[in-house]
Amino acid sequence: MISDVTGILLAGGRSRRMGKDKRFLFVGEHTLLERSLAVLQGVFQSVSIVIGDDSTVIEARVPVWRDIIPNCGSLGGIYTGLKLSKTPYIFAVACDMPFISPIVIQYLVSLKNHVDVVMPRSEFGPQPTHALYSGRCLPVIETMVRSGRLSIKDVVNEASLRVRWVQQAEISGLDPGGRSFFNVNTPEELETARKMAGPSPVGS
Repeated sequence: MISDVTGILLAGGRSRRMGKDKRFLFVGEHTLLERSLAVLQGVFQSVSIVIGDDSTVIEARVPVWRDIIPNCGSLGGIYTGLKLSKTPYIFAVACDMPFISPIVIQYLVSLKNHVDVVMPRSEFGPQPTHALYSGRCLPVIETMVRSGRLSIKDVVNEASLRVRWVQQAEISGLDPGGRSFFNVNTPEELETARKMAGPSPVGS
């Protein structure tokens, strides 16, 4: 178990494109929230969930934190995770990624020495909600959210931060199909994920 990194599950999205709270939708035998949380708990000694200031409360056996600064999207969730975690790093994952891999996460974490951000770049583009951030990112992100600059991808453009990009080819042996970075935003993507995962409980 990794002890110097906190696993942060970002679960504060408003699911506008889905039309319902996707955190509790089933993919296979478990909800999106349950799937991601189980993976993080298998990798990190410390795991927390960050939810939006207006999100429905989640019952979980890990700490659940509300966004410190409201209405800042995923960037605000990462800020909250960095601010409240007791470890020098966090690994942030969006809860709508049903196929995150412990092997991929462990590899990304192994690259953290002497850098502030470890971020994959998949065929879908940069993956800021499947990435590692050091505490040195906190003042940068705080400045961004307080000034209304909410594009999470802009974090890597900050000259003071050391960024380690991880190209798809580098982890293709660990994740041949790039499944780790598949996310579910729409009903169509949900159906694709369910086909990839197999049967769900009746009525889900």
